Amino acid sequence: MFLLNSSSDYRQPLDPRDAEILGLDAANAVERHLTFRENHAETPLVALPALAAEIGVASIHMKDEGHRLGLGSFKALGGAYAVIRLVLDEAAHRLGRAIDISELHSSTVRKIAETMTVACATDGNHGRSVAQGAQLVGARAVISVHSGVSDERVAAIARFGADMIRVDGTYDDSVREAARIAEEKGWTIVSDTSWPGYERIPGLVMQGYTALVREALRAMPQPPTHVFIQAGVGGIAAAVAGHMAIAFGDKRPTFIVVDPARAACLFETARAGHLVTVAHGEPTIMAMLECYEPSLVAWRILSRVADAFMTVDEDDAIAVMKRLADPAGNDPAIVAGESGGVGLAGLIGAIGDPAIRQALSLDGHSRIFLVNTEGATDPGKYEEIVGLSPAAVAAKHKTGASG
Repeated sequence: MFLLNSSSDYRQPLDPRDAEILGLDAANAVERHLTFRENHAETPLVALPALAAEIGVASIHMKDEGHRLGLGSFKALGGAYAVIRLVLDEAAHRLGRAIDISELHSSTVRKIAETMTVACATDGNHGRSVAQGAQLVGARAVISVHSGVSDERVAAIARFGADMIRVDGTYDDSVREAARIAEEKGWTIVSDTSWPGYERIPGLVMQGYTALVREALRAMPQPPTHVFIQAGVGGIAAAVAGHMAIAFGDKRPTFIVVDPARAACLFETARAGHLVTVAHGEPTIMAMLECYEPSLVAWRILSRVADAFMTVDEDDAIAVMKRLADPAGNDPAIVAGESGGVGLAGLIGAIGDPAIRQALSLDGHSRIFLVNTEGATDPGKYEEIVGLSPAAVAAKHKTGASG
């Protein structure tokens, strides 16, 4: 399914709150914070010239977040950053002075962090980031997971010392339950989705994601003309689209939001013109995108700066995992989890449909930017789908251009 943005807010300026959260100064602050993270390294921007030639576009560059901060997902940038910011804010409040990120590992800040408990709900990746951030500063983390989260993903979170709570139902059920328990216990909820009255912390999570955009734009030989980004509640899509709208102004690239057909909450919201909760049906293999209610802040941004919305099917997600693992020509192999290559699936679907291709002005001059949002965060599931282990794919060492 495909539709152009017909929102009454389309092409209106970003809300001032969102422009501040995703602006250049905020992005600079995120990048500075990363210099204080011991395991920080910029993730690769991978060029896929053979694939670009095959589908008939000028270039394809994919930012590979499967290497981010040891967590295997772009979400490593968001939850941990929000936790760190909250700890620094609390320290500033208690000490009555501004606290710089350079003081993060001081004994004074750590003693304050040890009195704090952060909580969230997760499909896997966000919770891992929140747990890592809490461990980094010495805070306690309590992470709620719904019944569909694999034991492997639960274990990957728990290894950071987080307390785990299993919640019956869907991701959205776990979000509500985590918020309820946090309110009852006096904990700080660090969610990557937002709702009325709860916007600042999800805004900080999204702000953390701007780092990957900055890194990619510095590495690309030319700015992109088109961006296809997958969406769950919409945080990563809104962060990329919003920051690019600020960075490029009227010359921003065409931005397409890609949903799983089985959890198309942003697509249906765009069709309705207001926030929509979609019915929970058969689970999608795109587990990190299995969300049925969009983030309020993400929709506020995307209603203004997304140009189109589309959906992809289960087979599309599987096909791009295999295609990236066994690429065309001399393109390098990329380990992409079930949700990682969904933006590419959207691009391939758009190219294959003459009406969509024309609507988006996709042609031989188009320069595409994509994000592999996760590596093999469930290695067993990855091998089951692709037929090779993540290590075997990574070890192919195919030569290909990057940067």
